[in-house]
Amino acid sequence: MRDIISAAELAGDLEAGESPTLLDIRWQLGGPPGRPEYAAGHLPGAVYVDLETELAGPQQQGTGRHPLPSAEQFGEAMRRAGVRQDRPVVAYDAGGPGGGWAAARAWWLLGWAGHEQASVLDGGLAAWRAAGLPLTTEEPQPAEGDFLPLPGTFSVLDPSSAASLARRGVLLDARAAERYRGDVEPMDPAAGHIPGAVSAPTTENLTDAGTFRTPEALAERFEALGVRPGAEVGVYCGSGVSAAHEVLALRIAGIGARLYPGSWSEWSADPTRPVATGPERG
Repeated sequence: MRDIISAAELAGDLEAGESPTLLDIRWQLGGPPGRPEYAAGHLPGAVYVDLETELAGPQQQGTGRHPLPSAEQFGEAMRRAGVRQDRPVVAYDAGGPGGGWAAARAWWLLGWAGHEQASVLDGGLAAWRAAGLPLTTEEPQPAEGDFLPLPGTFSVLDPSSAASLARRGVLLDARAAERYRGDVEPMDPAAGHIPGAVSAPTTENLTDAGTFRTPEALAERFEALGVRPGAEVGVYCGSGVSAAHEVLALRIAGIGARLYPGSWSEWSADPTRPVATGPERG
């Protein structure tokens, strides 16, 4: 199964009757829930999934802003959405030049939980609309799915292993460069980055149209950031959402990477952890 699928490919699959389970994961950092946008128009057959309550666990003292959900919580959410073990799943969000984060979070969680046929709609809803493809306001009532998560397919980082990886491998910081440098910090307790991490903003994975760059272009990008053959690679962001997008971009380039789900929001919640600032790794 492809990790990303174009609007034309997905439309062709739907026309041929090869219907994947479609998940609408529209979400904005610090913005309103995406359900009203979903209700105003979505891909035919798509089910809305809320990132805050269904793709994240409850935030607690010392955790990141979007902790991993439990296998039970995630499995229940996916079964409500009609996800089946033997049926492909395509997640999408609003897309556009700064989009793709939320859909990638769903893709990563499905892979982490053992689903082997999860994809992201490349370019999201923006690409679907740009292709002149239809939307609907009809909300489906999917039959209960049978997906049973078996977490562990994708390994993860915690604060200790992220710090260690930054010293011996390449730890990429997927946030905007100004947050990496510590110039601003709109969300979390401290400004800066994990010492040893490399600035790698997620937005640079995409073309101006909001679709992923080619595998070759992505491979060149990550090589320039220090990712060499055989290197151990990890990724973090603010709360483990845009970092999933970076993991997907690395995978498109043929590079495996581990996600630090707690990310900067977890790291900076502990004032005893070191913080680096400025444009260099620190």
